[in-house]
Amino acid sequence: MDKLNRGKKNKYKIHDSIRHIFQSCWFLITNSYFEGYKTGKIYGGNLKKICVPGMNCYSCPGAKGSCPIGSLQAVIGNSNFKFSYYIVGFLFFIGALVGRFVCGWLCPFGLVQDLLYKIPFFKKIKTFKYDKHLRKLKYVILLVFVILLPLFLVDVLGQGSPFFCKLICPVGMLEGGIPLVLKNKTMRSAIGFLYYWKATILIITILLSIMIYRPFCKYICPLGAIYSVFNPISVFRYNVDKDKCINCGKCKRVCQMNVDPVKNCNHLECIRCARCKNACPVQAINYKFKN
Repeated sequence: MDKLNRGKKNKYKIHDSIRHIFQSCWFLITNSYFEGYKTGKIYGGNLKKICVPGMNCYSCPGAKGSCPIGSLQAVIGNSNFKFSYYIVGFLFFIGALVGRFVCGWLCPFGLVQDLLYKIPFFKKIKTFKYDKHLRKLKYVILLVFVILLPLFLVDVLGQGSPFFCKLICPVGMLEGGIPLVLKNKTMRSAIGFLYYWKATILIITILLSIMIYRPFCKYICPLGAIYSVFNPISVFRYNVDKDKCINCGKCKRVCQMNVDPVKNCNHLECIRCARCKNACPVQAINYKFKN
């Protein structure tokens, strides 16, 4: 029995390692402007006009592409655009194609949270009293900070401000704020309240990520909120063979997003990490491409 349990743990360990390697490779591909890390200057070539699927700050010194959430805020309140068919179309296309697969396999900040959660802590918090209610917060943040505020609070030139990036997003602080300040003396002299506010949010997010699996993804991320609504209808999806399923509950126990795949294998919170698929003793959970 002990040997069997060790075998199962090794299976999870191998699978998670493969997923983390994939996430790391994707991060290196989308952040391959290595000159930026040396000079402290961000890439400004034509590739920056293209959005990447996950949260990847435009101001990251190595970023070759743009974050779709940052890009959406930049144009949604601009009098020259008002509505970007490209960005919205891109988000809808990725969501309709793979749903929150992006969160589990492509998002750099998802990788950071995955690795932080591996740090030993005396009590890991899987759920708590208001967990389900708090997960709705990311939809409120999407509506208020990403759409409404940049759309209606504009300056004299008719341009909105990226309120989510400026006031909340810890990804921008980690990938852009800290590296740029370290490399630029002029920026260090201009640090003010907003920088310390964002640094505080980042520190809190890091500490929570050690105790709670992916707190940013669960409660804050507006990109995850967008992709989540496509989970039930995306082309790439999960399928549970009810004839094979023995209702052992293993898939539910191993899910770190607190989803019960037997009840809903394409739940809004599922990041499609495949832990449930690997846990199933009868291989009742499979990938599926919807026609």
